[in-house]
Amino acid sequence: MKIIVVKNRTSFLIEQLLKVWESSVKATHLFLSSDEMNNVKQYVPQALNGVPVLIVAENEHGNPVGFMGVAERILEMLFVSNESRGHGIGKQLLQYGIEDYSINELAVNEQNPAAKGFYEHMGFEVYKRTELDEQGNPYPLLYMKRNW
Repeated sequence: MKIIVVKNRTSFLIEQLLKVWESSVKATHLFLSSDEMNNVKQYVPQALNGVPVLIVAENEHGNPVGFMGVAERILEMLFVSNESRGHGIGKQLLQYGIEDYSINELAVNEQNPAAKGFYEHMGFEVYKRTELDEQGNPYPLLYMKRNW
């Protein structure tokens, strides 16, 4: 696996990352209906183009299998394709982000307990909870900071 900081966000790359996002969300965001997921999906390309730092994990064939976005020491997004989950890709991405971009904060959906557990395992602790997500939808968010 290779980790790349993306300099040129081509439409082809954004399409590839959208597929990774969709695969990940279908496997982990079971609280979303397909209509809700399709609604969110239309905003993903804008988020991928707008996040200050976009980092991609590629497999041995050069295909994206995971990605994360970072803004001012905050992890804005981290997704690993369902087929690639459980192989340490998320851990490698997050460690890279902590080491190279000083990530110390993130938000995670409360209804995604596997992600919460992953971030706790990586040294983050919940410090705040909101009833609504950042778009005002009824998906509680847990805000987490690194505890070391």
